Amino acid sequence: MNINWHDLLTALALVLIIEGLLPFTIPDKVKEVYRSLQEAPSNSLRTMGLASILAGLVLLYIV
Repeated sequence: MNINWHDLLTALALVLIIEGLLPFTIPDKVKEVYRSLQEAPSNSLRTMGLASILAGLVLLYIV
């Protein structure tokens, strides 16, 4: 299996850009969300993480 490093680094760069958009544009709301995440039960966070992984896999399959 040959890794295309250009595509991998492009994908990583896009993730970093997207992850930085909300803290840059609405930092106060992001702080509020982080506080509420601290109070959320671990099972809820795991469920959200699993849903995110599955959505990413479906999107990757479609692309």
